[in-house]
Formats: sequence, C-alpha cells, structure tokens
Amino acid sequence: MPFSQQTIDFLIENRLRDSRAWFAENHERYQRFVIEPLRELVVRLTPCMRTIDAEVVTEPRVDKTICRIWRDTRYSHDKLLYRDTLWIIFKRGRMHSTEAPGLYFEIGPDGFNYGTGFYAPSSSYMQTLRAMVLAGAPSFQAAQRAYAAQDVFRMEGECFKRARYPDQPEALRAWLERRSIGFYAESADFDLLFSDGLADRLSDDFARIAPVYRFLMDAALEEKKRAIARPY
Repeated sequence: MPFSQQTIDFLIENRLRDSRAWFAENHERYQRFVIEPLRELVVRLTPCMRTIDAEVVTEPRVDKTICRIWRDTRYSHDKLLYRDTLWIIFKRGRMHSTEAPGLYFEIGPDGFNYGTGFYAPSSSYMQTLRAMVLAGAPSFQAAQRAYAAQDVFRMEGECFKRARYPDQPEALRAWLERRSIGFYAESADFDLLFSDGLADRLSDDFARIAPVYRFLMDAALEEKKRAIARPY
C-alpha cells in the first residue's frame, strides 16, 4: 500500500500528543499507515539498491532498514518521545553505524527527501575523500560526471570557514571545501508521495546518483585501509 494523508496525519498527531498511552492505543494505525508502506517501499527499492551495491542491507524491518519512531532522549535536551519524520536507509553493516555511506528516503509532514551520504563522517574519512579527489581517482571522476549530468540532487555539507583549496578549479572545490558531504533531493509533491509511482521515480533518481554513492563507498574502503596502516 502507498503512503497516504493518513500517514502524515498519524505522524503529526503522534508527535503532538507525545504519549506512550496514545501510541499504544493507535498502534494499529502506526502499523497500517506508517510501517507497512515503509516496508513495501524497502521491498520495491531493493532491486535498484542491489544493482547499485550488492552488499547493502535490504531487510524490511525496523532497525535494519527502517528507523524507529521513538527517540533516544538520554543525551538530548529535547525530551519529546516520538519523531514526526521517519526514514529508510540502505547501507552496509549496522543501520546506525557511521563507517559507510547510505542511500536513504525520509518522509515527514512537509513532504519527502532522499539521497546519499554519511551521517557525521569522521575528519579522517573526509581527508581520505579529499586525497582521492585531488588524485583524480577513477571513481571520483565517474561521480563528478554523474553529479554534473543531473539536476535532481544537490550537494550539501558544512564548509570550512576559510578556503583551504583556493587554487583548485571551482568544480573540485565544491568537493574539497567541506567538513561533511551528502547529496539530497527534496519534494513537496504529495501526489507523487501518495502514488504507486513513487518507488519507480526513486529508483530512476537513485540510479542517476549511483556513481556518487560508489565514490563515497570507495573512500570509506580506502579510509579503512589507511586506518589499519596508521601507527598508534
């Protein structure tokens, strides 16, 4: 079943009520209008994801590819119990690990967004990525071509306050001058979100950005090798 206005209504009301008792009373709505559409989307995107990277996890379960709706508030000033946005992610290894990039889709009251990138990449990872950019690694060249050839995804990520690579071409500086990096598309097209065509549209767009994901993954593998070789 596709997403619907009832999906959005549940996310909003659940967050506003912020009540374990209310959530328990409305658990069937949560399963029907939130979890089941997310599971179906995981299943329908799996062929595309396997083509992009055969090693990503594709099991359509919470904490495998689907995030939890409840929040961990132990270390947060925000003590609200529930999220009003939910996401799925395809990545190697554990869902919440930070060693590998992922391909994700997120839904919330304002629409949806999707793309590829890292959650909080390490500084050493970014150094390795920059070294590969400067070296003209083949996977980077493929990523650069793919990114330049499309207009769906935008590069994001915090940049250095002072330029570190002022002498490099502008096309390279977009990659080099960042503390973190990701690529995302966002939409408020609810007709698409609530349609059976959503998975096909996402698959087409993820295929466009696949070389970018592969470069991010190559950089992660290279960083892992460099980490093993570093003296302690």
